[in-house]
Amino acid sequence: MTIRYTQPRLTGNEEKYIAKVLASGRLAGNGEYTRQCQELLEKETGYAKALLTNSCTAALEMAAILIDVKQGDEVIMPSFTFVSTANAFVLRGAIPVFVDVESGTFNIDPAMVASAITPKTKAIVAVNYAGIPCNMRVLSQLAKKHGLYLIEDAAQSYLSEPRNPEDRNLADFSALSFHETKNIVAGEGGALLVNSSSFIERAEIIWEKGTNRTKFSRGEVEKYSWVDIGSSFLPSEITAAFLLAQLEGAKEITADRILMWNEYHASCLPLQSKGHVQLPRIPESIFQNAHLYFVLAKNLDERADLLKHLNDDGVSAVHHYVPLHDSPAGLRFGRAFDALPNTDKVADTIVRLPLWSGMDIRDVKTVVSSLNSFYGELNE
Repeated sequence: MTIRYTQPRLTGNEEKYIAKVLASGRLAGNGEYTRQCQELLEKETGYAKALLTNSCTAALEMAAILIDVKQGDEVIMPSFTFVSTANAFVLRGAIPVFVDVESGTFNIDPAMVASAITPKTKAIVAVNYAGIPCNMRVLSQLAKKHGLYLIEDAAQSYLSEPRNPEDRNLADFSALSFHETKNIVAGEGGALLVNSSSFIERAEIIWEKGTNRTKFSRGEVEKYSWVDIGSSFLPSEITAAFLLAQLEGAKEITADRILMWNEYHASCLPLQSKGHVQLPRIPESIFQNAHLYFVLAKNLDERADLLKHLNDDGVSAVHHYVPLHDSPAGLRFGRAFDALPNTDKVADTIVRLPLWSGMDIRDVKTVVSSLNSFYGELNE
């Protein structure tokens, strides 16, 4: 028996909506299904505008253009993140400044951000690791104090949010992912959420390859033309149709994942109390979407042994990012601010366990049984 690490869950309307797109003959982006997805995202998140993109990477690249990142600007971000977080700004000539993450949540450490700000700093990028929102209130205060943009890399955190409504939507832009490894999927896909209405018109232009085509489609101009830089950031209507079915079932999918996450946490607490592993820490101030469940081993060698044990038992468990500050491109294009001990620790010790909507309690018990057998054998 093999328990897969992740598996997308279909809601039942994906094929029906795609069939309607095929029957319509309108396959290109920015059609009816794109509009419905964007309206649903705006209603759910409270942002002024949502624009579907072909990836979260594309959404971050749009944000970098919108804030006019230029050669030599510095952008503060965690090192423990996917390469797109940095690439989006490196492409505009910026220098990523990598700072450490907090222990427990592995989100960017606001204290390190404050220390890393220089006259060259243009923006702060907050990455919500494992679907857990960053401390956006403190980051927002820092951004306002120093005249910086705050961008939220929310690739993993759709439907996660602070419990206090005043702590929501504090970023200038938020980037979502609907990659097949995320909770809500479109195969590939993403969205840029825009907070201020003052950015909407330019965001639509950048989104439509630097043209004012969106204004033309609304009848606001007689012809559309090239008016700014941009690129092909739109997904197809087929992608949007699939995504709409997923967004309509998002709360049910998330509820299923939370049930599995809670079962993992309750079942793994004895391993933590015995000092074998460290478990995720969810701040009481947030609702989380159960994007992933992980344990931390004691060191790199133990992590390698544990992963082999789990996979030999038919459990597909994996580690995660190589920290960007240690990667060849990170060393070439960016710089680390001070030491990053928490980043180094999580990179060497994290073990991500299978979690998806459609698992059941028996699957979780099988995974935990394998963990228990490993640590039982280790201490015999």
